[in-house]
Amino acid sequence: MSRNVIISCPVTGSGDSTGINPAVPVTPADIARECLEAASAGAAIVHIHVRNPETGRPSMDYELYAEVVDRIRQSGSDVIINLTTGPGARLTLGVDDPMDFGEGTTLTKPANRVAHVEKLKPEVCSLDIGSFNFGANVFLNTPDNVTAMAQMIRAAGVKPELEVFDLGGLRQAKALVEAGHVEKPYLFQICLGIPWAAEATPQTMITMRDHLPEGAIWASFGVSRHQFPMAALAVILGGHVRVGLEDNLYLSRGVLAPGNAALVERAGALIENLGERVATPDDAREILGIRKQ
Repeated sequence: MSRNVIISCPVTGSGDSTGINPAVPVTPADIARECLEAASAGAAIVHIHVRNPETGRPSMDYELYAEVVDRIRQSGSDVIINLTTGPGARLTLGVDDPMDFGEGTTLTKPANRVAHVEKLKPEVCSLDIGSFNFGANVFLNTPDNVTAMAQMIRAAGVKPELEVFDLGGLRQAKALVEAGHVEKPYLFQICLGIPWAAEATPQTMITMRDHLPEGAIWASFGVSRHQFPMAALAVILGGHVRVGLEDNLYLSRGVLAPGNAALVERAGALIENLGERVATPDDAREILGIRKQ
């Protein structure tokens, strides 16, 4: 029998991508519009970062999150909102003195990273697990900080999407689950191809899938040119998929994606060509064990 496959769409991210592809949304109005267009194209979940409307740089401004969420909710769309808690973990070491943290460092306490989640109460939020070299920076998620964030997310009644970037992070996530900080069914996102975390290969995805806790629901994605090969592999291996402009700016080699909806449509066609069905938001809620807000 065919199964329902969830498409999650990360519409903007926080990377320095707005100068490469003008379709990457920056303002709250544009981000909300991209979320709604992705939902119309088949995304059951939209994953949301916000940016400074004037500079395009990543932001943690609560008012920006609130405007995006309000616009989506007021539209009447039933798409599942997934707010990021990733910002606030970036560490850039100083050139002359490593302790003189460089430009781009965003380290902040766990409460600041989940404040918007506690106030806006989306159905889902991301929770990044593990520390690793992220490009030229360090992405820092210590066990104590992640545990504190998980406890606050659970108290807010929000389902965490446990984002794991390598086997060490997956091991840390399993310890979080075993300690009772995450409720069943557990939702994992296997993130592949990010420099310098796990590579986007079939062997890596299979290995990480096989190390998940029993009964876990999982999705996976690959960045850049790996987006659709990893999406296809995730479907074949029994997972769900994530496609969007946060992870990949191109529709095909040398062709910029005109928006998130085009990427979602391609993922939907891929799912159907593999004999499965594209999950609706309500299908996704049933799979994830969440109630509509």
